[in-house]
Amino acid sequence: MTSSELETPPLDTARRLAEDGDLEGAAAILTELAADPDGPDRAQAAVGLAVVLEERGDVEGARAAARAALATGHPEFAAQAACHLAQGFEREGRAEQARGAWQAVLGVGTPAYVPLAHLALARLAAEAEDYDEAESALRSAAEVAGGDDEVRVHAAQQLADLLLERGEPGAAAEVLLEALESAPGDMVARLRVQLGIAHLELACAEFAQAVDDGGDAATSGLAIELLARTLPLRGRLDDADRVWAYGLDHEDEALAGEVRLRHGRDT
Repeated sequence: MTSSELETPPLDTARRLAEDGDLEGAAAILTELAADPDGPDRAQAAVGLAVVLEERGDVEGARAAARAALATGHPEFAAQAACHLAQGFEREGRAEQARGAWQAVLGVGTPAYVPLAHLALARLAAEAEDYDEAESALRSAAEVAGGDDEVRVHAAQQLADLLLERGEPGAAAEVLLEALESAPGDMVARLRVQLGIAHLELACAEFAQAVDDGGDAATSGLAIELLARTLPLRGRLDDADRVWAYGLDHEDEALAGEVRLRHGRDT
């Protein structure tokens, strides 16, 4: 075995130095590797340098190194560099810069990172109250997740929550039912809970519509009771009180009588 074969690769040396706390020594090696335009380890070294410089507190230097790695277009390390930039901007609350960096991840197109970028873009859009963009990004994350069922289900859960907040329980239920078809076992229970919530919201909508449709007193009274008893399950106690009051004070005495009988079950 020759001496060259025994020589430790510079990247491994830099990694060992960083792990041992010698960030300056690691940075020196990584800086040299990243500066070599023809070096085979240029992209990886630039990403490593970004991490080391950030640990040293040199945020701008870290970003310069990450941008250098991104500029290489390397399918793995350019994507890592863009993620590094995006996460740093998010920590600082710089949403626009973070959005641009996540878009750069999409531009690199490495399959392992694309769903994560879509999820991050959805999060940023939701924080900006751009719910249409958030929905689009979450649907994209689910579509490009490939064989990663966990990522696909995670995107579906977030999308269902968003649709529920937008008052679209039927659409949320469809998303959750589709996700259940391929959900890992440890994620099924959460999906079923969300699906149950969607069905509760659907039930409330149907009960309210039945009251508005003005059926006979017995049917309307039942709808009022069911609506008033279901709303608290969604944390809407004040709405439930208003529904009871609507029925109890209704000008149709037959309907008011039905509601009084049903309300009296609580006493």
